[in-house]
Formats: sequence, structure tokens, C-alpha cells
Amino acid sequence: MSDSSLLDVRNLEISVADAEPPIRIVQDVSFTLEKGKVLGLIGESGAGKSTIGMSTLGYGRGKLRISGGQVLLNGRDITLGGRSELNALRGKEVSYVAQSAAASFNPAHRLIDQVVEATLEHGLMTAHQAHHRAIELFAALGLPSPKTIGSRYPHQVSGGQLQRVMTAMALCSEPDLIVFDEPTTALDVTTQIGVLAAIKNAIKQTNVAALYVTHDLAVVAQIADDIMVLRHGKMVEQGSVEQIIHAPTQEYTKALLSVRTTQHSEAPAGQGPVLEVRGVTAGYGETDILKDVTLSVDPGHTLAIVGESGSGKSTLARVVTGLLSPRLGDVAFENASLPLKQSDRSRDQLRDIQMIYQMADVAMNPRQTVEAIIGRPLTFYFGLRGQERSARVRELLEAIELPAEFAHRYPAELSGGQKQRVCIARALAADPKVIICDEVTSALDPLVAEDILSLLEKLQKERGVAYLFITHDLATVKAIADSIAVMHQGNLVRHGSKSQVLSPPFDDYTETLLSSVPEMRLGWLDEIIVARSI
Repeated sequence: MSDSSLLDVRNLEISVADAEPPIRIVQDVSFTLEKGKVLGLIGESGAGKSTIGMSTLGYGRGKLRISGGQVLLNGRDITLGGRSELNALRGKEVSYVAQSAAASFNPAHRLIDQVVEATLEHGLMTAHQAHHRAIELFAALGLPSPKTIGSRYPHQVSGGQLQRVMTAMALCSEPDLIVFDEPTTALDVTTQIGVLAAIKNAIKQTNVAALYVTHDLAVVAQIADDIMVLRHGKMVEQGSVEQIIHAPTQEYTKALLSVRTTQHSEAPAGQGPVLEVRGVTAGYGETDILKDVTLSVDPGHTLAIVGESGSGKSTLARVVTGLLSPRLGDVAFENASLPLKQSDRSRDQLRDIQMIYQMADVAMNPRQTVEAIIGRPLTFYFGLRGQERSARVRELLEAIELPAEFAHRYPAELSGGQKQRVCIARALAADPKVIICDEVTSALDPLVAEDILSLLEKLQKERGVAYLFITHDLATVKAIADSIAVMHQGNLVRHGSKSQVLSPPFDDYTETLLSSVPEMRLGWLDEIIVARSI
């Protein structure tokens, strides 16, 4: 360990406790990190990124344990410490920023009380000093009303604001090291810019060292000094950001860099729309979320609905499926108005419009096999049972490029990408003419997401199904869309073919949205910070 190194990880091995034979999740990983520097940990889901990050707190999730190697922090091996030593370390020398701030805060306590809790628990400051420190951090992180925002509860701030509050919590105790675990993955691109700028500024001002866990190379290139690429718990390669971005040596790294380089060729307009949303105004209670929205999609085409969180994208999907009745306007399928309520629609009307959800984990019954999950719509819509249903399930598994033996597996036995494929097969089982895809790739790493998009495009060509594709990822839009609808605060601000919407002149919001997509080049975030005076 050099004199300047804060963190020195040597030959780290993390295994499943009591497994026979041993199951190694992380194998022989080594790196050093100096104070004030940021190391990006990048790779697909299951690469071991978060597990390595957690090891710097002496923590193994679930049944995982550190089974070999050393984790030296400030010159001492934290793997040798007992519970009291680790409790003294966590929140004092090392802090953690989770992917989902909403799931990490206690909804029953005010924000500032949670921000200062670790600082007070470790006796690092008086209550007055800790509150003053928190307010300073709120201001530094660009939160509105820094003197009073701490008095709010978690549900009273936006997702981007809550992520910044969690960063303030991590910084409050003045730690030596912060582990950022996918802190912007769940945020839309415009919100992500503000959070990234706040994190970068905080690191610069406090000189804290950081591990930045992500599967997005374009994001980590704006934050990190060095990058370690991981796969299957092993290091693939490590180097400076410039070397990894411009001169990667390993094929896997090159594959990560090439994701989303292909674009979908825009299909010509069809003979008429299969689905129309006509003058829809809808919301919850007295609040209108959608305001006079009109759009359509042709058979065999993909309409991408884009916009930041809260723009009304998912509310639109609820209106189309009949889960939310509009206050004004209607939805038409093949030129005929649909009943506003799902309960009033016929079985054929329900069958024609299917939905694939963002989180495959919660969209499937964990107690049912894949065959039962895919087979249910086959029985409900077509009356298939027994061998006939099983044969059709095998055909659908083949269509989504999964082996027939997967029919007997449960959701817990599938990877994230495999779960989403099963959800696609369930939607296809109804033989629909329109499928609503609600952020179906946002929870997946880039390589798996690319495979899902390729599958969806193949199925569309084979079956002529139309997609209403809800997303906040502009790279996804370019990869799959024929037409685009841009939404902002419930209004449709831009609608047309992909070439029309993505060509200037732009309205102000569309220009902001397009310019917020991270670019795979050094200095991009710095340019945005200067241009927007963030």
C-alpha cells in the first residue's frame, strides 16, 4: 500500500457462505484508491460491482462473506474487525449512497434527522453543528430552500432531490470514502444531469474518495478518474477513463462501448392508425396529469413516448388500458371507440392491447412456473389446456429465444433479462395487435437491454404488432422507434416521425431533453454544467 493510498483491495474473494462446493461471486480482484480520486466499477448485472463496493464497508449481502484477500482502509485490514469495529467504521470513515433513495429513507422521519443521524451516532459533531453541516451540503448540492427542505418528509420531495439528500447524508460525517451504488440509474436524463453535477461538485469540494458503481460507461466517464471493468466477478481490465474509452484492450470492454450504436430504420407511414388517443385529459382527484393529448400509432410501427419523470407517460398507458378513465376525450382501436373502463371492455378488446411492465420481478407470481405464467392468457383468451397449452408455451419460449425446459422454472431461477423475456412471451400469448412497453429495459444492464430491444424488433417484423414504447432513454428511442411523442408536464410538446422530432428546430424542452443524454466523451458533463449554469 503506497503512502498516498486510502483504500487498498488485495486479491479480494467473496463467496456464498457454507456452500459446497464453494461458490465464488468475486475472484482475485485488486485495486488501490487515493484520497480525492474516483474509481468507476462497471459491468453487466451480476458482475460483482455492488458486492465489491459493499466489501469496503465490511459487508456481505445475504449469505455472502469475504472469504479471501484484504481490504485495507487507512492502513488497516477491515476484514479482520468484529462487529463493533465495523459499526465504528460505517457512516464515519465509509458512507454509502444507494440506487433507490426512495426505498432507503424512513418515510416516518424528517429528512434532516436522517441526514445527521450517523454523524450524531458517532459523536463527530454536536446537533447544532451537524444541522449546520447538513444545510451547507443541501446548498452545495443545489437543493431548493436548503434551510427548510430538511423539515420535509421523503415523499414531499422529487426523486432527484431525494437522491441529492442521500448524497448529503453520506457526506455529512466527512468520510474518507463514499460508495455510490448506481445513484442515477432510476432517474430520467434531465434529472440525472443535476444529480451528476451535484455529486461531481461535492467530490471536488470535499476531496473525498469514491467508488462509483454503474453499468453506464457514458455516465462514469464524466465522474471517474479510472475505470475497472468487471465480468462474472473477475476484473476484465482497468485503466484511466481516457484509455478505457478510447483504447480498450479487451473484447468485452469493446462490446460495452459499442452498445446502442445501431439505429432502427424508420418505417414509412401506414394506411391508418391501429390505436388513437383523442383529446385525452385525465388525472387523479382534482389534478389533471394529462392535458388534451392526441396521438396515434400505425400497425407494425413503434411510437416512443418520451419525457422526464412526472410527464404523464405511465398515466397515458393507464388510460389506454382502461385502468384510468379520462375526464375528457377517448381511446379508439381500429377506428372504434373503446369503453373508458377496463371492466366494460370485451374479452377481445382486452386481448388486443397487452402490456409489458418495467419491473419483471414484481410483474410475475413468484410461486408460479414459467409455463403457468405464460399459459394463463392462453387459457383465458383461447381456452387452451393440457398438452395443447403446453405445446403453445414451448412455441412462445422458442419465439423469445429461451429453451423449452425453462417452462418448469420459477421466476427466482431466472436472470433479469430472462424474466423480461417471459413477460414478453406472456404478452404475445394473447396474440395482441398493440403492446404497451412501459420502461421495459430501464432496469437492465446495456448488453441485456440491447438483446431485449433486438428481440422486440424481430417479433414486430414477424407478427406485425404495434408498440407504444414508454421510455426516458433517448438511446432506446433511436434504437426502436418509428415515431416519437415528447411529453412535458402532461402536455404533448412534439409529435411526429422520428426524423421530424429529432431534427431542428427544437422547442426548448425537446432541446433540453436531447442535450441531456450522456455522451461517451471526456468533458461532456463539464460543458453542460457551464452551459446551464448548474
